[in-house]
Amino acid sequence: MHEPSSLPVIVVDDEPHLRITAGQTLTLAGYTPHCFASAEQALSALPRDFPGVVVSDIRMPRMDGMTLLRTLQQQDPTLPVILITGHGDISTAVEAMRAGAWDFLEKPFAGDRLLDVVRRGVEKRQLSLENRRLKAELEAQQAALGPRLVGRTDVISRLATMMQRISQIEADVLVFGETGTGKDLVARAIHERSQRRHAPFVAINCGAVPESIIESELFGHEKGAFTGAVQRRIGKFEHANGGTVFLDEIESMPLALQVKLLRVLQERAVERLGGNQPVTLDIRVIAATKTDLKAAAERGDFREDLYYRLNVVALSLPALRERRDDIALLFQHFAVVAATRSGLEAPPLNGHDTALLLAHDWPGNVRELRNLAERYVLLGAAFDYRLGALLEGESHDAADAGLTHQVELCEKSLIHQALARHQGQVTAVCRQLGVPRKTLYDKLKKHALKADDYRHQSAP
Repeated sequence: MHEPSSLPVIVVDDEPHLRITAGQTLTLAGYTPHCFASAEQALSALPRDFPGVVVSDIRMPRMDGMTLLRTLQQQDPTLPVILITGHGDISTAVEAMRAGAWDFLEKPFAGDRLLDVVRRGVEKRQLSLENRRLKAELEAQQAALGPRLVGRTDVISRLATMMQRISQIEADVLVFGETGTGKDLVARAIHERSQRRHAPFVAINCGAVPESIIESELFGHEKGAFTGAVQRRIGKFEHANGGTVFLDEIESMPLALQVKLLRVLQERAVERLGGNQPVTLDIRVIAATKTDLKAAAERGDFREDLYYRLNVVALSLPALRERRDDIALLFQHFAVVAATRSGLEAPPLNGHDTALLLAHDWPGNVRELRNLAERYVLLGAAFDYRLGALLEGESHDAADAGLTHQVELCEKSLIHQALARHQGQVTAVCRQLGVPRKTLYDKLKKHALKADDYRHQSAP
């Protein structure tokens, strides 16, 4: 998953020759060893969210390796600790594993064995820290007002700014976007950020309600208004009074009902079926469509006057293929959500997996990506499924994409993620990616990325 890229490894042993040998082996492999003669020294030097692993001998004066392990487990249970046992000391190795050690090394051990254990431990540690960071983002989002858009591309930043502005004004909104682009999320976000957030948010799918009852659903009815109306019913518009009505798939609303909707929007009042008294409404209406309503109006499939009445403020949501730099981040976001909900850990994404995600065309947009991430977490954990196998049933676009194109997309995405994670700190990005500063600057220029754009940038 990760190249060593000078990642730190703490080595604790009271024997100088073992510290020197282990340090040289790790240095040659690209790691940065920090060697200590005692557990106490190692503990005092261990920073929070240490990105590497700890390798420690068990038998040491004062604080031994088992005590060090238990101390580290209390501080950070996800930090991999590798303990060194004496030759043939099986009982101690078993005790160490039960106490939570990541793995153990039996003296004398070969350099290859040390590097293999460290490599696997570092991969586990990087995944744990990434999941921790994304969980923190999720908690921050839950504390914020309403749902948030996940993404760092320019088009998403502009959309987020527009949503914030719209939420502070009283105007009806028309949201356009392909299926799965998040029209419902945008409508809820506008409502939750507005002064109406403490009043109801009422969502109606105009294409899912049978035409025979949609008028009663929207406007309500009085007792005896029609056969079966045994009592008064409050409609969706009246129920949403003070809040927001979200009309999804507005293009599916029958033409006859569009006339009544237009009247409601103009007069901000509704009459229940069978009633004579108008009920005054204080609502915001957000309508969503996946079709071109202006073209539909020109064809006579949608009322032109209703289109212009709804189109006070318009928001156009980008398709996922138009924001490919957000794909890996979105996938990780949904994977962490699914893993947290299921009590699992999100499997790591390697470079090949990222290339597959970037090469896919995503006809189902964000909804398709979220479903894939959830299956990846659930099936990957249970059956060791690979991302390619899960994608294969949906599309062969990734397989058809040229190798050069896949590599370019993957490289840009990895640099983008590293810049975002380290908030544009070039030194940290070079260390993570394992490239010289000049090489990184060349690649930034190649992919039209600027480190300054990521500085002091909070996660979305």
